Amino acid sequence: MENQTPARICDAISDEIIGIAARIAKEEGAHKVSVRRIITEMGVTNRVFYNRFRNCDEVLRIVYSNAVEQMHIAIHPDYQDKAGFVAFCLNTAERVLIETYEVKMQFSRYMFEHDSLTENNRLWWAEGIKKHYAIAQQNGWVKDVDTDALCYAIWCFCRGYNADAVTRKLPKEEAVRYFRFGFQCFLDGVLL
Repeated sequence: MENQTPARICDAISDEIIGIAARIAKEEGAHKVSVRRIITEMGVTNRVFYNRFRNCDEVLRIVYSNAVEQMHIAIHPDYQDKAGFVAFCLNTAERVLIETYEVKMQFSRYMFEHDSLTENNRLWWAEGIKKHYAIAQQNGWVKDVDTDALCYAIWCFCRGYNADAVTRKLPKEEAVRYFRFGFQCFLDGVLL
């Protein structure tokens, strides 16, 4: 018989643990989240925590996963012409940068050490990019390119840019201005 980890308890206490971890990570950084800190704030024992989670990394993965999910929800395609498509691409990229800048600032160390969601997240974005690029191609707004290579290039540009801006602690407004300029140059390369 295989040794399986029991399913975790999902209840209001689990949600409170996740909420406290998210708040600490946002305010002070993911490296400040600890079991001791969480249970002290809640006024409960270790057992309450460990009945629900294996460790802090599991909680942080949930917090980070929730942040990624919020990025996905924030995307609303609303274009009818080439100018609308370009604005959608720029605005989506900028909005994701803005919405994740503070999260990534607080999770930068955690992400470099534990980013287990990268491949699923990359695939989600690749499928979205391919879908919108296909619409743009059908309308004659963009060049016919290798969409797998395009998706990977966009993924690397966005992740690399964000990692550099966060690591160097660029002010958010400056990061957005530089990012928008760079992403516009990127788009100019595929537009007809």
